[in-house]
Amino acid sequence: MEMNAVMQLSEKSSRCEEQQYTLPDMMELLSIDVEVNSGPSNREEPALICSKNVMRKQRNWERRLEAKKSKRKEEKQRRKQNQQEKDVEHQFSKRVIKAITKERLEEARTSGPRLCVDLSMTDCMSHKEISRLAGQIRRLYGSNKKASQPFHLFLTDLERDGLLYRECIRMNAGFLNYLIDVTEESWIDLFPSQDIIYLTPDASEALDRVDEDKVYILGGLVDESIQKKISYTRAKELGVHMARLPIDEYMVKKPNPKNFHSKILAINQVFEILLTLRHTGSWITALSSGIPAGKGYMVSSEAVPR
Repeated sequence: MEMNAVMQLSEKSSRCEEQQYTLPDMMELLSIDVEVNSGPSNREEPALICSKNVMRKQRNWERRLEAKKSKRKEEKQRRKQNQQEKDVEHQFSKRVIKAITKERLEEARTSGPRLCVDLSMTDCMSHKEISRLAGQIRRLYGSNKKASQPFHLFLTDLERDGLLYRECIRMNAGFLNYLIDVTEESWIDLFPSQDIIYLTPDASEALDRVDEDKVYILGGLVDESIQKKISYTRAKELGVHMARLPIDEYMVKKPNPKNFHSKILAINQVFEILLTLRHTGSWITALSSGIPAGKGYMVSSEAVPR
């Protein structure tokens, strides 16, 4: 086969000399012969596969580029919105905002629903638990300051020579200037028993709504040892009406690896739920935003309006 190719080349060379072909003409003739003699080949297939891979990578790159552009656009819009909100806030001086907040809290002390934190159970808590309770009181008051419809807040059974009082002063800047009614008296001596609703997770009846004429009592208790039904027992002994948050009515247990589910909430978490309920009128909104995901509960699909 090699000999035949050599002979053909020689013959072509002779013909080229006879016909006086130029060098480009000779190259073209050689190229045509090579293509004709080589016959069908599979060499085009790898090139085709390579081309498809290049096109696929190009499309993937274009999709990623488009996604990055969209993400940058969303981030830009979010920053713009945040800046607009800051600009609105800066239109008011801190002194004006402080005055508006004070006026709203003072109005709540005359016409708002009353909420009392029962601090009579500090004997059941350790030093660490009392410090945590002081932090919860700070967060509770902070939420009330920001609320468009704040509560009239009370701290009862708070002994001025007690550890909790000292921790509140130590941990809460400006505690002595809080717009809260602080007293060493018990809530049972301050309010008519028929107006009281003691909120405890062990109650059988679910709370329906926030009534402006009622006094809501939260048990100021941080219990890492999980002593059962302390606030429930206290309220039952005093013979006052009790209620719980309607978690069972609107939520279901969410599967989790530890199979952990708890309805025990910090006082500031319960208070956030009551604030949201009063603002929106929706238990679904209040519970879903106020109960931490770690408690193992989620809103029931049956409770969500279709």
